[in-house]
Amino acid sequence: MNDFLIIKDGVAPFLSILIFLPLAGALLLFLTGNENFARFLALIVTLLTAAVSMPLYFGFDTTTAKYQFGEHHAWIPAFDINYTLGVDGISLLLVLMTTLLMPLCVLGSWKYIQKRVREFMVCLLIMEASMIGVFVALDFVLFYVLWEAMLIPMYLLIAIWGGPRKTYASIKFFLYTLAGSVMLLVAIIALYLHNNSFSIPMMMGQEYSSLFQVLVFLAFFLAFAIKVPMFPFHTWLPAAHVEAPTAGSVILASVLLKMGTYGFLRFCLPITPEATLFFVPYILWLSVAGILYGGFTALAQSDMKKLIAYSSVGHMGFVTLGIFVLNKNGIEGAILQMINHGVTTGALFLCVGMIYERTHSRELADATGIGKLMPWYVTFLGFFSLSSLAFPGTNSFVGEFLILVGGFTKYKIIAGCAIPGAVLAAAYMLRMLQKVVWGGTNNPAHSGLGDLNMREIATLAPLLLFVFWIGLSPEPFMEIMHTSVANLLDQVNSAGGAGISMATLIP
Repeated sequence: MNDFLIIKDGVAPFLSILIFLPLAGALLLFLTGNENFARFLALIVTLLTAAVSMPLYFGFDTTTAKYQFGEHHAWIPAFDINYTLGVDGISLLLVLMTTLLMPLCVLGSWKYIQKRVREFMVCLLIMEASMIGVFVALDFVLFYVLWEAMLIPMYLLIAIWGGPRKTYASIKFFLYTLAGSVMLLVAIIALYLHNNSFSIPMMMGQEYSSLFQVLVFLAFFLAFAIKVPMFPFHTWLPAAHVEAPTAGSVILASVLLKMGTYGFLRFCLPITPEATLFFVPYILWLSVAGILYGGFTALAQSDMKKLIAYSSVGHMGFVTLGIFVLNKNGIEGAILQMINHGVTTGALFLCVGMIYERTHSRELADATGIGKLMPWYVTFLGFFSLSSLAFPGTNSFVGEFLILVGGFTKYKIIAGCAIPGAVLAAAYMLRMLQKVVWGGTNNPAHSGLGDLNMREIATLAPLLLFVFWIGLSPEPFMEIMHTSVANLLDQVNSAGGAGISMATLIP
């Protein structure tokens, strides 16, 4: 166990606390019938969870690739199923992003959710526990249980508190993700039959036949490509984003989509390295297709939420491009861009939710010209839009720059084909800003619009801080991942030396 997991005696079980604190809060919410109290209780619980996650950042050892803050307890010994937790440089930032976003989701829902508030907050807290658990689980059964546990509260968030087409969107979301889950389960069972263990780190570095790797990789790929979602598995995303309440859209964009790319990094690359190398060209071209498709489709949208949803398809295309170029710059840029997209797109969805609360419309035409009436709002919207189009000095610029550097190092033509995606991002974001900030102000419906209140400013300000912190000083974030990414690349390069050809797959 000490080969991959660092367990220190006398250290608080921070990872278990991060999982069970939101669950305890959800249980406590069932005992209260006061909906306003439910809001405050959910905010306190999410803030406490964020505070508990801070020691992970300050106590993390950046010199080792081992999983830290480890916990290991037998769960079902007969099948070697264990409660094993740990974080490395790949998962730590995702855990921190999740804990820091959840209080903002509660604040962003403060007035937006007016019915069944207690149940809504229960769903948020269960989601938080499950998402953190997915990023720290080191046993495949534990990982799968938590992966599946996310589906139900997210389905309920869309189905109960969603928009006019919430039934269609929630069922589509559930069916797509369930299909991916089935493929994930198939891969897990196949690996268990081969290893007689569900330990994720133990499965890395094992030798598997070429055909076995290809089959397991394809099952993993379908599961995670749907979750990302990669083109052409993306069709559930716009409907889910548009119909979900604001907090649901933020969680979808900021955390749930990252579970797909996290799956590529955690499972596909180290467990099936030869198959990964075999499929790299196809996945890179799919990534480029997603970047261009997402950009062109976002450019055609008049609904602000749809525009941001389709922009996510393009942004996540950059992330998968960075992962599968399989070099240091590409993968580190992809991990950083996962965080950047969570910060920026989450903030943009919060901005759309705030204007929807005032105008009950997400149409660009209805938001035209509110800039003179809501200076604080358009200030935040402007900075987050600049971040989304990767303006220098903002967080997304650093991530996309590293990804493109990694891409041009190994795949110049493919990386070159992705460049128009950056231009498209500038086009659709500036188009939105032009209408919202500088459009006409003759709409009588805007006469009573008020600017952001202190709660809304407090919701957006932390995200703006990260936009400039990462954009101007990314090294503290990069330093966390250096050793883990180097170790991951060693696993891929050493195990994938033989390579796979069609001749090895077809006897």
